[in-house]
Amino acid sequence: MAWVHETIEILLYLRENQTDTLHRFWYYLMKKEGINMIFLFLIAAVVLLDLGLKDTIDEMDQEQFPKELEGSRGWILLYRNHNEGFPFGALKEKQELVKMIPLAVVSAAAGILCWILPRKGQIVEKIGLSMVIGGGLSNLYDRLFRGYVVDYFSIQWKKLKDVVFNLGDIFVFAGSLILLLWELFCKK
Repeated sequence: MAWVHETIEILLYLRENQTDTLHRFWYYLMKKEGINMIFLFLIAAVVLLDLGLKDTIDEMDQEQFPKELEGSRGWILLYRNHNEGFPFGALKEKQELVKMIPLAVVSAAAGILCWILPRKGQIVEKIGLSMVIGGGLSNLYDRLFRGYVVDYFSIQWKKLKDVVFNLGDIFVFAGSLILLLWELFCKK
């Protein structure tokens, strides 16, 4: 329960120092926990942002979709899709498998991050894993509590026109790509 104490301590600190709160909060985290708090913050930011967008989209009427994302000049269309399976609806009839595989993957990624987090360096691996975990947790939440993943945008370019994503998917893909490229080309 140490994390509860830490959270209360952070909230008390924020309440006492309301001027320039974000700067003080950031300084507090860095001083107290060091650079590793950035990775935990990244995970939380991805999860909260994606779930917030999913809730906003899910509350809108289906008849409003698809529609162009304002300011995208037609490059991004918004949708409200409920995907009960893996990408493209694969295995939607096997709901337990669709829940357990992402749970295992996110758990493995979190375990690896916990293993390397105390080590100095390995920043690229920590960023990649944090992105994968954040995106994966958001989609896992959907699978466990909604019974489907909310997908809400499509990039209108070549074959991507046929695919509807969410922000969690983008972070899982980008984090995986970072890890793969690092392993293939940069790791010594």
